[in-house]
Order: sequence, then structure tokens, then C-alpha cells
Amino acid sequence: MGCCSVTPKAGGIDEVGPDEIELLDVEATGVWTLGERLQVSRPETSEPPHRCPSVLQFKEEVPDPISSNEFMQKRNSQVLLWGWTKDELHQRLYTHPVRDWEGRPLHTYGDIIHSSLVSLHNGYTKVMSERYLVLFSFHLLILALDNSNQDFIYEGILPLSAIEVRVISQQDSSASHMFEISGPMVDSKIFICANAADRKCWIESIEDRRYKSLRQQLSPSHSALSYLLPCDENWKKEELKRYLLRSPIWQWEGTPIHHMGQPVYLSLVHISNMQTHASQERLLVLFPLDLLILSVDTQRVHVKYEGRLPRKGIRALEKSALPGRLQFELTGDLMEPLKISCTYPEDYQNWIFQLQQPEKLPHTISNHTPPPLIPKKRRS
Repeated sequence: MGCCSVTPKAGGIDEVGPDEIELLDVEATGVWTLGERLQVSRPETSEPPHRCPSVLQFKEEVPDPISSNEFMQKRNSQVLLWGWTKDELHQRLYTHPVRDWEGRPLHTYGDIIHSSLVSLHNGYTKVMSERYLVLFSFHLLILALDNSNQDFIYEGILPLSAIEVRVISQQDSSASHMFEISGPMVDSKIFICANAADRKCWIESIEDRRYKSLRQQLSPSHSALSYLLPCDENWKKEELKRYLLRSPIWQWEGTPIHHMGQPVYLSLVHISNMQTHASQERLLVLFPLDLLILSVDTQRVHVKYEGRLPRKGIRALEKSALPGRLQFELTGDLMEPLKISCTYPEDYQNWIFQLQQPEKLPHTISNHTPPPLIPKKRRS
């Protein structure tokens, strides 16, 4: 895209924005740091940067009477999955592609705070399946497992500021270590940990990072929106599409945004009512079946939900294609006409192409009309 970062470079885990695009490396202490080249070979066993010990196997473990550093190093060096230790799995995530992955490279999400093997509980079928959860500074990554090929499969990555986490109490002791993540933009998911210690670690880690993620959003200097808006270049549009699918949207209503499909087109426009003529800046995002209307605050920090329109029920009518006055009218059977003003000719042409529909002809040939009879050939 011709750009190595969309946020200012920051130091320290609490100051690294969610969209920091830098390479990571492993220091001698085992801490992933920014600004250096990735080492592809497996790292030596070292003390991890996590505050909580991970669950290495689905069984309770009693630590030996040794120091906490030695204990964490011991647990981190034990085999966790497919003959790999936790340190090796972390480096593998940074250096190897994840199947079905969407979006920017994983190393751009920053440090791995915590990870472990859990079970995903399906509330309808009561079936449980293995998942590997990875907590970054501002996101929670959910991975499925292909044990036969020893491969991770991407299932989703959730912004921490858009989810809530709570403990679920169960009478059955065999499934008592459960917690739920939910939010207005995500489907509720219930995970089962191997033991109470791992569940406590997940609850505390997610809550801590969620608080810091929300606090981070209050500073405009760390918002990717300030660098992606106005989206006057194609690379900005593509980055903004990915940003909207993975970032919280205030006052969201309806089905989660990732159920709407992939965005087709987006741009900043000015919308005014045909009667009041009051103009407001809005971000239009076109999906396969819907037109999403969003607003952005003046500091370019937060995105707010304003509404959505069914794509089949609206139509764009050209009004003016003059430079400096690129306008079309958005009409529909169940809405008041809106005047849309674009800044760039490319945006105007794309909206007209995507939203313009042919007029319905009053006298159309019915599909049930029988075909005309073909006269028989005369014999000579």
C-alpha cells in the first residue's frame, strides 16, 4: 500500500495502538518487541511475557516448590500442541500463515498477552470442539484446529472494546470452568477452560486489556480513523473496510456486521434532506444486500451507527455531475428522498453505477405468457 504504518509509533505494550503496523522480534528475555526483523527459527525456551500461566493440558497441575519464574518457564517449555511448546506456537503464529486468514498480518496486532487451548460449547447442539484462543493487546483471536494437518484455521478476531466477558456457573463440576464473551456486534460464545486458574486468567486478562483498549480510544493520536479519513485513496478504502469489520461501532443495531458480507464500496459523503436541506457528513458503506450509514466524530476517533437501507429498495438518480457539485438523489418506497453530495468524481461514478436501477416498465411481458405459435410449413 506504500505505507508501513497507519498509527504513530509508540513504545510499551499499553501505548501500542490496535492498528500498529510494525514487525516484531523476540529479545533474549522472550518478549516480543517492535521495529526489528522476525526470526523464523524456533526460539529457545525463555520466560514468556504473559502474566498468567497457560493451560498446557486439560488436567490440574500441582506446581513443585520452586520459584515462580522457574515454574512459568517450566510450564512454558512443556509440549502444548502437536509437539510444540507455547513459545514455539506463538512464533509460529507470527511467522506462518493461518488457513482462511483475512486481513493484515498477525504480527501487526502486537504482543501476545495470553493464549491457551479451550473448548467451544455450542448451546444448541451441546457439542464441544477444541479452539485455541490468542489474546493480543487489543484483540481476541479465535482459531479452530486441524489436528490431522497440524494447522490453525481462522474463525474470527474480535476487538476487545466491543465485547464483554462474564463467568458462567454450572452445577456440573466437569463443565464448571466456563466463561462467555458477548457484545452488540458479535455472537455470544461460551468457552470451557481446563481449570479454574486458566478461566480466572482469561477473565482478568480480557478485562484488563479491554479497559486499556477503551482508554486508548480516548486519545485521537492512536486512532487509525484519523489516518484513513478522508478515504481519498484506494489503499485507504481497503484498510477502512477491514477496520470497520474489526472495530466497535457505537449504538450498533441488528445482526453483527460480519454477517452482512464483505463491503463492496465506501466513501465519505454529505447527506441532506430534500426538505430541510441540512447537510451532514456520513460514511456510506455498501454491502451485498444493504447500504450502511455511519457517522464519525469530529476528532476521527469513533464510528457511530446511523441506519441501514435494503439495497433492493433504493435507487440513485443523477442530479449533477459538474465538478464541485457531484450530487445524486437517493430514493426508495419507504424513505424520504435524500440528496447525496460527493467530493471526488470517482466516488460519484461508483455510487451511480452501484445504486442506479432501471425504471420499472409498466407493460412488461409476463413470464406466464405462452410463446407465439409457429405457422406450419406448406407442402409444395
